[in-house]
Amino acid sequence: MYKALLIAFLALELGISSFVIVPLARELSIPAPPTNEVDTALPALDTYSVEMAFPELSFEMATSLTNANDDTDRLFVLLQRGLIMVFPNLETTSSTSIFLDLTEKVNDAGPEQGLLGLAFDPLFKSNGYFYIYYTGFDDLSFISRFSVSNNEPNRANPNSELVILQVDQPYESHNGGNLEFGPEGFLYIGLGDGGESFNQLFERGWVEAGGEAQDKATILGSILRIDVSASSREEPYRIPRDNPYVGIENVRGEIFAHGFKNPWRFSFDRETGLLWGAEVGQEDFEEIDIIEKGENYGWNILEGNHCYPREITSCSLESVPPLFEYSHEEGCAIIGGYVYRGSELDSLVGAYIYGDLCSGKIWALYYDGNEITEHVLLIDTDLIISSFGIDERGEIYIVSYTEGIYRLRSSN
Repeated sequence: MYKALLIAFLALELGISSFVIVPLARELSIPAPPTNEVDTALPALDTYSVEMAFPELSFEMATSLTNANDDTDRLFVLLQRGLIMVFPNLETTSSTSIFLDLTEKVNDAGPEQGLLGLAFDPLFKSNGYFYIYYTGFDDLSFISRFSVSNNEPNRANPNSELVILQVDQPYESHNGGNLEFGPEGFLYIGLGDGGESFNQLFERGWVEAGGEAQDKATILGSILRIDVSASSREEPYRIPRDNPYVGIENVRGEIFAHGFKNPWRFSFDRETGLLWGAEVGQEDFEEIDIIEKGENYGWNILEGNHCYPREITSCSLESVPPLFEYSHEEGCAIIGGYVYRGSELDSLVGAYIYGDLCSGKIWALYYDGNEITEHVLLIDTDLIISSFGIDERGEIYIVSYTEGIYRLRSSN
């Protein structure tokens, strides 16, 4: 009963109004993606299970896991209330340390608020910088830089905060929160449309809600790309000269791509450099995108490859259709993961691993750069999946919102 209530609450705040598909005829003026031709019932090469990666550790309301890529083989877990925990990447680990405590600054009143994202500087090993995304008070979100302590590598300096970007949030939902450094060294930031939960949508109407995602005069509903290599209090960041909207009047130059409702998790494939994004849907569909510079991904005119809201039977927008979508018959909120480049699960190398918050299902999607070649349900778990994480070796972890950290295991 507790799990069912928690899932319903989280799903509602993610902006999902229904778990049931109401079939309607739609006249779309955009081409359908090739994903519908993929046999999604193909059998997996192996049988998979999930197991606790660190049986002696548990985490309450964990939102993310990552590594510092500094050859120390440590893992860092974010707790929604404002703590970053650090521990050695050993199965026998029995204790964690507080890397950073921001509980007095972090507002976690809503399910989509709190400490949400962490990315370590590409030069962290030498400069000690890392970046976090958190929701504060007074309807603000912050992307800030902190420094590790000079004397203690497992402790950050809480007084070292440099605010890189401050974002006005109109509501407590759809705040995004992901941070990733790209192959070129720029910082990518995921921002939702700042939109409302289901109940609040009626205050503005279905069509108007989420309109910020199509308005490039605001950074909401976008993935940003900024240069933080020379950040200072006078100039917290620079806009890369090759960003797609640099120099265009009334358009925010920080925008890399737009048209997103809530890009909760995205990641780079360390081999191909492709940017994979998982877009949390509103009513009917969840989607996976290959995110490219200057492109529009459809929200709030489209949800997946379908007109939004569902009552609209015809719509037109120059946008990129999703690489893949699934309906709310399969889940309620997509949780993006990573293209697997580890060494422990041979049959998954090159596959994009992702899951769903409500169903607990975990899938593998194989893409050859032109089309999806296979889509496999790896396992149907009972986990409330809040995120996926990755270690220095490229092994993937599953972050349970209510329990701890899990990993996939193959029967072979």
